[in-house]
Amino acid sequence: MAIKKLKPNTPKRRHATYDNFSDLTKKKVPEKKLMVIKKKRSGRNNQGKITVRHRGGGTRKFLRLIDLKRDKFDIPAVVKSIEYDPNRGARIALLCYLDGEKRYIVAPVGLKEGEQIVSSKELVEIKTGNAMPLKFIPAGVAVSNVEMEPGFGGKIARGAGNAIYVMGVEGKYAQVKMPSGEIRLIKKECLCTVGQMSNVDKMHIKVGSAGRKRHMGIKPTVRGTAMNPVDHPHGGGEGKQPIGLKKPKTKWGKPAYGVRTRKKKRSNKLIVKRRVNKKRKK
Repeated sequence: MAIKKLKPNTPKRRHATYDNFSDLTKKKVPEKKLMVIKKKRSGRNNQGKITVRHRGGGTRKFLRLIDLKRDKFDIPAVVKSIEYDPNRGARIALLCYLDGEKRYIVAPVGLKEGEQIVSSKELVEIKTGNAMPLKFIPAGVAVSNVEMEPGFGGKIARGAGNAIYVMGVEGKYAQVKMPSGEIRLIKKECLCTVGQMSNVDKMHIKVGSAGRKRHMGIKPTVRGTAMNPVDHPHGGGEGKQPIGLKKPKTKWGKPAYGVRTRKKKRSNKLIVKRRVNKKRKK
């Protein structure tokens, strides 16, 4: 992928950058049998209550059915195309297996049209796109789409440009370095895909305008300090004022910004080293 800039004819176009989709294949129509309609929930739960604010609208999208389990073992597949997925930052690859079945997977960097890849529970070639358990991955190799529990499907490092680095295997666990810098243990039978996630440059794209953000389904966010005291704990005061509190709060008066949200019931025994530059707060 490469980033393109447009002529600065308007304030929006002056600062916004765009994806030029140079890493996609010429196939433009997605596989219809692997698409379903995406229902809009606008940040609401099953009761219709808003649980995530500032969500709504946005361009209509279709969900691509992605094979995150990679459970079609020992059957080679040919990469038919590298495609765009509006529901994720990384690219997706359409695989055609030798028995005729087609599946989408999240594509790693460097996967090309026409290549042959395979998923197996045994040791296979350490090649971009191949899937195998962590116990067969040499130290220092980047992997992605890693399972937390065997057979449950990839959960970690699925975002654009993300990767996990295997540091070693000992006993029942493999020691891996997470994208956040955390070092933790994962069962060595968990499947992973060799290679870093595709679309590495996505983090450098600048949205540039509020309208483009609305197309993404994200509505404007108003600062608490710009509100009245009745609407937010940070509100009130003449002109531009600081929040006037010892610690920032949410709209409902709970502590915000930097508060640990990890549940206390979670076990820490699989975490070898915490995230880099993160101090533990009581």
